[in-house]
Amino acid sequence: MEFPPRPWPTGTAEPLEPLVRRVLAGNPSAFTFTGTQTYLVGDARGVAVIDPGPDEAEHLRALLAAIAGAPVLAIACTHTHRDHSPAAAELAALTGAPVVGCAALALDDHGPRADAAFDTAYRPDRVLADGETIAGPGWTLAAVATPGHTSNHLCFALVETGALFTGDHVMGWSTSIVAPPDGDMAAYLASLEKLHAREDRVYYPAHGPQVDKPRQLVRGMIGHRRQRERQIMRLLAEAPQPVAAMVPRMYKGVAETLWPAAGRSVLAHLIDLERRGLVAAEGETWRAIAAIA
Repeated sequence: MEFPPRPWPTGTAEPLEPLVRRVLAGNPSAFTFTGTQTYLVGDARGVAVIDPGPDEAEHLRALLAAIAGAPVLAIACTHTHRDHSPAAAELAALTGAPVVGCAALALDDHGPRADAAFDTAYRPDRVLADGETIAGPGWTLAAVATPGHTSNHLCFALVETGALFTGDHVMGWSTSIVAPPDGDMAAYLASLEKLHAREDRVYYPAHGPQVDKPRQLVRGMIGHRRQRERQIMRLLAEAPQPVAAMVPRMYKGVAETLWPAAGRSVLAHLIDLERRGLVAAEGETWRAIAAIA
């Protein structure tokens, strides 16, 4: 998806439905699209803030302006990449709200990434397990565990309206990076299947536009990942080779600067295929040892 024309609504509280507003952070990039989107759920009686975003003063001011003095009942984080959770600590200090949602995760990962590194300072007051809820006047948010993009990733379902806040698990503009050692392709696909079995009305992702046909998009995302693993198996049927040799053939038309990041998802596929007994590694070279059934 191409970037939409400027100006983007950075710093503006956009109403999406009676209980939901969106505030775009000023951190656009090739990996965050127009920026990280923070969601406010509730009204003047009490709100939850989902994915408070990067620790940037301008974004924090925009959030406080949108909150407009309403009680902040919870600050909920889908995962702990640095474009999602760092503002939680400052917002909690200013509002007295608890930080809830995903578990803490501090991972030493020096590989080429297509997303922000982990927020090592994140300290939740309460970790939500799958199905646990937080609530305020007229709204209830239920945690939906969706590991894969990261092992601690959660989505949040707005029970009253059928909306799902999908963080980076399902984005409105691109597929998610699945980067080992924490990113896990098998878990990611299982989480997609889990969402496909649900009947959410709309997705509000952390990056990109809302998704009005959620199950159709998720079905396509699952198909895309299966296509990628078939590509890998075809390439390895030709000859054993390293990830670096596969990426240019698999990602034709993608800017070369993005190839190292794409390689992380290829590696995640290979690790999954290895666990399934279909490929084996010899150093950095991978070879096929069986065919996909």
